[in-house]
Amino acid sequence: MDYNDAMVEVDVVNLLHSGRIGLAPMEGVIDAATRDLLTRSAGIDWTVTEFVRVVDTRLPPRVFLRHCPELASGDPRTPSGIPVHLQLLGSDPAALAANARQALSLGATSLDLNFGCPAKLVNRHDGGASMLRDPHRLRTAVAAVHGAVGDTLPVTAKIRLGFADRRLALDCARAAEDGGARQLVVHARTRNEGYRPPAHWEWIGRIRQHLSIPVVANGDIWTLEDYWKARTLSGCPDVMLGRGALADPGLASRIRHWQATGERRPSTGWPTKAETLLDYAAMQRNILPQKVVVARLKQWMNHMRGRDSEAARCFQALRRVTELEDFLAGLRASMTPEAPALTA
Repeated sequence: MDYNDAMVEVDVVNLLHSGRIGLAPMEGVIDAATRDLLTRSAGIDWTVTEFVRVVDTRLPPRVFLRHCPELASGDPRTPSGIPVHLQLLGSDPAALAANARQALSLGATSLDLNFGCPAKLVNRHDGGASMLRDPHRLRTAVAAVHGAVGDTLPVTAKIRLGFADRRLALDCARAAEDGGARQLVVHARTRNEGYRPPAHWEWIGRIRQHLSIPVVANGDIWTLEDYWKARTLSGCPDVMLGRGALADPGLASRIRHWQATGERRPSTGWPTKAETLLDYAAMQRNILPQKVVVARLKQWMNHMRGRDSEAARCFQALRRVTELEDFLAGLRASMTPEAPALTA
């Protein structure tokens, strides 16, 4: 049986168990504008903010509102109505508890705890994936936040398969559950593996078998086929998209279409992706400095270019452009097939 035959055979399973799709938090990439754009089409069920870094004090409201401007509405959702969960990153239980109470007072409806960030700077300061070296500390941190908010709002967590290796993967997952997490997202790599393929979705399955809370599979879901493999190997009905949703803004919608009809729609074309980038620029140009907008657009295009030759050509042509108007003109030109080739 070849791979396409396998895809056909599992259609019924996926149609009956459609599962949820979350939008992952990505520091410096997925902000409120990106959340808005990526949830305009059906597909994403919930989103998570970039992390609010907690050190040793209770942060002022403006910090939370900067990371999650959706809080200002009193019901943190994207304009399309998709829930926005606030993420905290830290290791000090008392500080995490104080900031959890602050988030609650500001209208947060769910708190997510980041134990998966692999960034060296974050890990050197005892945050993110560094907590995976000590399941007891991880449990204490989750329990402190859960104790601070009680049953008023759910506490969830995101981990990796470990720090240097996978020996403590199950212990960390159990620690999160024992601390009071109601859901656990697992990125299918260790911290030291970073984002290097492959993703070990089968290890998420081992964790899922030992937990009673929902487990969400995350990591390297770029295509419909990846989605099917991640679900099959992990056994998780729910997944979280990060880089894959940036590379193809239509991925979640395409997954939903397949679940509903069994039909496989083609990947999102470059003109549609470029239009998404133009929309992002229009939303941000009066909020952020223009050079920052250009940098964000390049960052987004960098995720697109690995699997889209047209995106790669456009990125190569525009990678040294620093003025926003010039960059947008290049993007518009790239959307017209008969236009002359862009030059750097």
